[in-house]
Amino acid sequence: MEWFAGPAAAVRRAGRRLAGVRPPRARRGRRRLVQGLMVACVLALVPATWMRLAAGDRVGTTAEAPAREVAVVFGAGLWKGRPTPYLAHRLDAAAELYRTGKVRVVLVTGDNSRVEYDEPDAMRTYLTAHGVPDERIVSDYAGFDSWDSCVRARKIFGVDRAVLVSQGFHIHRAVTLCRSAGIDAYGVGVDEPRDATWYYGGARELAASGKAALDALLRPDPHFLGPEEPGVADALASGAP
Repeated sequence: MEWFAGPAAAVRRAGRRLAGVRPPRARRGRRRLVQGLMVACVLALVPATWMRLAAGDRVGTTAEAPAREVAVVFGAGLWKGRPTPYLAHRLDAAAELYRTGKVRVVLVTGDNSRVEYDEPDAMRTYLTAHGVPDERIVSDYAGFDSWDSCVRARKIFGVDRAVLVSQGFHIHRAVTLCRSAGIDAYGVGVDEPRDATWYYGGARELAASGKAALDALLRPDPHFLGPEEPGVADALASGAP
């Protein structure tokens, strides 16, 4: 019995040893997969890194922001028709810029692509409730993304210098895009707690930076351009704040 079991046991032991050895082709495939993932990660980081460097020292707090006639606030979503907490924090910063005399007019830019979703009007309502006069607020209803908002601010509303307001993970991209669109921009990065939304925004920013880099390079027309609008000029000409 012992003699009979010996060869079988040896075969089993050899099988276990062989099972732990990967063929050279499998090892090469795994190594190439890891290398491909590393290259993809590097490529994803390049646009975001470039935008952070391009924005340079043009990002700070509301207290550090230079005096400019116009603040541009980017939309950040609605919840039951009202600004999300992140958008509300952007609007709070814009209201502070107005109260402290850093800006005279607030341009709110967001999505109104369907009747039931109107970011600019919700932003206007919030600002007026927080002390910014209605006549000092100008609405851009076709700010479908950051590039569209920057191009329309320059070409449609005639803004050539502005303080931009957004969260810290987005503001470097906003400054770089608006500068590419011809605006002398300074960004106010609104602080937020490091919660799930913040981490999601940071991860999303990596994906959005690739498109933004192409927008800055190719400078396409926005989804909707339309005629020039005198809203900002009229608000500035309407007297002292």
